Amino acid sequence: MAKVTLVFAVLLVALGVGGYVGTGSLHPTALIPAWFGLALGIFGFFAISPNESRRKLFMHINVTIGLLGFLGGAIEALRGYAHARSEGIEPDVIALSSKIAMAALMLIYVNLCVRSFIAARRTGKV
Repeated sequence: MAKVTLVFAVLLVALGVGGYVGTGSLHPTALIPAWFGLALGIFGFFAISPNESRRKLFMHINVTIGLLGFLGGAIEALRGYAHARSEGIEPDVIALSSKIAMAALMLIYVNLCVRSFIAARRTGKV
């Protein structure tokens, strides 16, 4: 699962950098997915370990980062959309798309982690 974490880390960094460049490099908050990706990447590298307890610790840290990223992305997407609509303007498509994409990536990641944890527990690898 640590290698899957690294894939999601790369995807999030690409999403953050793409969003930042897509907004004309004016909004540094567009890099938030990249920071989540960087955190996943760092702890994902730490999780590549023959030591089972170390691997479990860092994968649990990663799934927590993933859950926080999902909640943050989803809440911010909803909040941004609602705010734009209440002001009578169209929401920023790039920002909204980036938030939704981050939330979706993180939801998929958390789902894969939970399935992996359940499978490990069933096979007795805990």
